[in-house]
Amino acid sequence: MRTRHFRTARREAAAVAVAAVLACTAVGCGDGGEGNGDERAPAASSSADRGKGEADREDPAPNEVPDASETLAVIKGTDDLVLTVHSARRDSGGFVTVNAEVKNDGNESFYGVSAWRGYEQEIVRSSGRSVGGAMLVDQKGKKRYYVLRDTEGRCLCTTGLTKVEAGKSLAVFMQFPAPPESTTEVDFQMPTFPSTPIKVSG
Repeated sequence: MRTRHFRTARREAAAVAVAAVLACTAVGCGDGGEGNGDERAPAASSSADRGKGEADREDPAPNEVPDASETLAVIKGTDDLVLTVHSARRDSGGFVTVNAEVKNDGNESFYGVSAWRGYEQEIVRSSGRSVGGAMLVDQKGKKRYYVLRDTEGRCLCTTGLTKVEAGKSLAVFMQFPAPPESTTEVDFQMPTFPSTPIKVSG
């Protein structure tokens, strides 16, 4: 997997996310009051988006740290890992982008990044080692929001992960369908880290 500039990846992902959210709305994502509250975002069917190939997909540099001027949560996980959530912002198009970093405070490199991709087979198959297993949970609205996917089934999130070196930080991002405007706090969940509440801005 190639790794490139973090902010460029967000811009590319944002363009595809708009179509993904529209497709999600068209087919009635979520439980509609009858299911278990899951908010899953299917791949968009737009022919223009379908033309985006692997060459257009850019992943963030593994050691570039996002803007740390704001901190929503600091979560201690397994193997001396610390996950710091810097922002969870609503963007135009109806989705939420979460920016965070994972720091390895241990003395040995962490190779268990494959756990972060979760267990959804389409994400595992199309995105490889990613943070596609992350989730937002709206406790009041009783809904779960999964990472968005593009037309190829790849997550709109950091991919191409291999390890977190000892003493190093890894920048990660992920995009979700936005909860209702009235929802200002959600629980952020990522495999190997405890669930924690975070504020949604914008």
